[in-house]
Amino acid sequence: MAEKRPSTRPQSPASKSDAGKASSAVSDFIAKVGAMTEAKAGEGGGRGRLLFALDATMSRQPTWDLACQLQAEMFEAVADTGGLDVQLIYFRGFGECRSSKWVANARALADLMSGIDCRGGHTQISKVLSHARNEHKKEKINAVVYVGDAMEEDIDRLAQKAGELGLLGCPMFVFQEGHDPIAENAFREFARLTKGAYARFDSSASKELAALLRAVAAFATGGRKALQLQRSGSAKLLLEQLK
Repeated sequence: MAEKRPSTRPQSPASKSDAGKASSAVSDFIAKVGAMTEAKAGEGGGRGRLLFALDATMSRQPTWDLACQLQAEMFEAVADTGGLDVQLIYFRGFGECRSSKWVANARALADLMSGIDCRGGHTQISKVLSHARNEHKKEKINAVVYVGDAMEEDIDRLAQKAGELGLLGCPMFVFQEGHDPIAENAFREFARLTKGAYARFDSSASKELAALLRAVAAFATGGRKALQLQRSGSAKLLLEQLK
C-alpha cells in the first residue's frame, strides 16, 4: 500500500484564470443537486440528518481550520428551514475511526472538531461507508459530506459499499483536497454510485465552498424546495450533477 504524501501543490497566489476554473468547478458541483429526486427530508416534522466525514490524517492539517469554519457556516442556511442534525465521523492514525453523537447546533460540532488533531496514517474510507450505511438503516440520513485528499484502499470494495448507499437513497457530496488522480477517480465514482456530487476542496475558493456547503445543508434539511427558498446563486446552480 503506497504511503500517503502531503500535498505538494504550489502555494503561489491563484491567477484570475485559476479562480475562474475554481468558480466553474464549484458551480458545476452545486448544479447537480436540483436534478436529484426530491429528498423527503424532515417528513412528519422530523429534522434533516447529515453525516460529516473527515480524513484527519496528517496531510489534512493545513486545511483543518477551514473545514471547521465551513462546517459552522452550513448551519446558518438552515436556521429557518426546519433544522438539521449533524454527526461527525473522522479517521486518523493507526486504525482510529471515531464518530460523535448527533448534534443540533454548530457550536456543539465546532467544539468537537476543535478537539481533534491530525495524525499520520492511512485512509479508512471503508469504515466511513459502513458507518453511514448502518446509521442510515437506523434512521434516514439525507446526505453524507466527505472531505479528504487520498484513497489508499481497495477501490472495488469501496465502490460496492458506496453502491449500497446509493441503493438506500443516501447521496454522497465528496470534496477533494489536492489533485491526487487515484483519489479523484475514486471520489467521482462514490458520487456517481450514490447519485451525489464531487468538487474540489480549495482554500482559495473558501467563499464558494461555504455557499456550496450551505446549499448541501439546505438540501439535507428540506430537499429541492429548501434550495429554491435560499435564492442564492449557489443554491440555484445546485441542480445538474445528481441525475
